[in-house]
Amino acid sequence: MSAHALLRSLFAYQAWANDELLERLVSLDPPVHGKERQAVIRLIDHSHVVSPIFSAHLVGASHGYSADNIEDTPALDELRAAVAATDRWYLDYLEIVSSQQLSEPVAFVFTDGDKALMSRQEMLTHVVLNGVYHRGEAGRILAQISVTPPWDTFAVHLHRAEPSRRLQKQREPLGA
Repeated sequence: MSAHALLRSLFAYQAWANDELLERLVSLDPPVHGKERQAVIRLIDHSHVVSPIFSAHLVGASHGYSADNIEDTPALDELRAAVAATDRWYLDYLEIVSSQQLSEPVAFVFTDGDKALMSRQEMLTHVVLNGVYHRGEAGRILAQISVTPPWDTFAVHLHRAEPSRRLQKQREPLGA
């Protein structure tokens, strides 16, 4: 599998996992779990803010953020729409960026003013890993209030997206 194909698969996974988590938040009762719901929304919003910052870096545009967090907490429905749009942007971007462009270094400046240089492939990987990390934090918060978090793993996504993978025959071990 090429790096390009892997990145497309990882961003499809991210879109699925984000949607699963945000759907789970809809069922949280704000009066009962307001503090935890707020904490999870803040985590996901941070992850979301990082995504358009890096999408701007990828295309050499201004992102307009002065930090990787925003002051106000968005409403859940607004966050869901924004996350879905950003996830769609990345999937669309991966359809037009070339493999050669993925390996090209891009100079940019972090919101704290530090200068950076990463390949597009590294930047894309950062966005996915940042999302995984913060969804994991959110899952831990949900588990602490006895809410089962979504099953957020790449393997689960692959098997749900392609159920035929479950039907594959076992291969003989090497050297057998």
